[in-house]
Amino acid sequence: MTTSLDLLKQTGTVVVSDSGDFETHNTEIHTSVLMLSQDATTNPSLLLAAANKPQYARLIDVAIKYGKEKGGSIDQQVDAATDRLLVEFGKEILAIIPGRVSTEVDARLSFDKEGTKAKAKHLIALYESLGIKKERVLIKIASTWEGIQAARELERDDGIHCNLTLLFGFGQAVACAEAGVTLISPFVGRILDWYKKSTGKTYEGDEDPGVQSVKRIFNYYKQHGYKTIVMGASFRNVGEIRSLAGVDFLTIAPPLLEELKNSTESVPKRLDAQAAATADPIAKVSFIDDEPEFRWTLLQDQMAFDKLHEGIKKFAEDGETLKSVLRKKIQA
Repeated sequence: MTTSLDLLKQTGTVVVSDSGDFETHNTEIHTSVLMLSQDATTNPSLLLAAANKPQYARLIDVAIKYGKEKGGSIDQQVDAATDRLLVEFGKEILAIIPGRVSTEVDARLSFDKEGTKAKAKHLIALYESLGIKKERVLIKIASTWEGIQAARELERDDGIHCNLTLLFGFGQAVACAEAGVTLISPFVGRILDWYKKSTGKTYEGDEDPGVQSVKRIFNYYKQHGYKTIVMGASFRNVGEIRSLAGVDFLTIAPPLLEELKNSTESVPKRLDAQAAATADPIAKVSFIDDEPEFRWTLLQDQMAFDKLHEGIKKFAEDGETLKSVLRKKIQA
């Protein structure tokens, strides 16, 4: 039986699992979903949810032991344990998937270029200490001015591949492409959420503002020859996924992957690189070396401005909650 998930892949889209949870009570089903994916992404919220499950106690134990061995103040031990836990989850996921895992930099560093670079290098060093090459890791960084500049230097100077996340605005996407980052993650569902709340309307299919945003970015990248991968993320329903069939990558949560796997509904190709290259031209613009213009463009896009800062705040809060869990265990 050819499933909707099979048909989605046949459009050329690479399917990525959006989950920090690689074990469930129904391990066979969840692992099969991960194995259907090329790559996997995680974030602080996903890892916090997973870390509270008893089946991950062994990873917590490894992280706590590492933190204690590193020594220093309690805060330093907690930071060390947190980084090790991120990498332990990544290592377990990489044992299931053939591709790359995305591991997120602390959201509190979103406005700190040098801090972001240092954390990225540290996470890669931790992966390498466990025998995992940096080519199998994408460092997730928020698409702030500082985050994009950090990614630009990490890619150029250190060969560290980056996934620029919390991307909601066209200006962010343009700057990321100019920075030469490996991949961007425009958040389709969160864009939809903002417009539904703002207008009181419902949107479906091609009318979905999140879908429209990704299509515009995809077409712009293909028209101007940018190599950065466009990976749609944060979906609210399979309709959004079907509307983006043919985009470079889609990162999809396990429940929606299961829904696609259990469906045989057709998934026609909706985005095409060759067609995009010859579509109505989108004028080339530049932000990468113009901080005032980047910030002004972001400020003018109320949705992008709101969702970027809301997302950073939520990831930071969940990161702090995760650290509080580890702190209690270190002090026990």
